[in-house]
Formats: sequence, structure tokens, C-alpha cells
Amino acid sequence: MDLQKLMEQAQKMQQNLSNIEEELNETVYEGTSQGVTVKINGRHEMQEIVIPEELMNADDREMLQDLILIAQNDAVGKAAADREEKLGAATSGLKLPGM
Repeated sequence: MDLQKLMEQAQKMQQNLSNIEEELNETVYEGTSQGVTVKINGRHEMQEIVIPEELMNADDREMLQDLILIAQNDAVGKAAADREEKLGAATSGLKLPGM
């Protein structure tokens, strides 16, 4: 096996993974639950919360808190699935000796 070729392939893949990682970090993921919308970036940092006016009733405070949590978890799940899909696709063709 040509070591130089293997090193070039590894460097190319490292650059590709770095580009994918940057793209994922910049992507905004949206989670929703009964009208509540939460937006996060690929670093799981909250970007925006949208709460419909009809849910702003003080009597519904506990329900609203639950909806925000559900929407946040929905967005995080989408971010994680996207990360797994894109990074998995980038490394699927990797042929490492001894693996």
C-alpha cells in the first residue's frame, strides 16, 4: 500500500469532515410542539423561541413549559440525526488497514 497516497486520502477526508462540521454547526434546526417553535443551531444553542399568543395565558404556564421542552428536544434530535447522517456518509468509504 502506498503510504503517500494513504496520507493524502486522510488529509482530504479530514478537510471534508471539517467542512461538514462547520456546515452542521451553522445549520438551524426547528422543533415544534403544538404551535411552539424552537430554533437551535448545530451546536445546540437556542436561536429563537416562538410562542403563539393563545398559549400566553398564565393558567397554561406549566403546559407551555412542557411544550418548549418538547420542541427543544425535537430540534436537538433533528440536529443529531443530521450530524450522524452527514458525518456517516463522509466516512462510509473509508478503508483503514486492520479494521
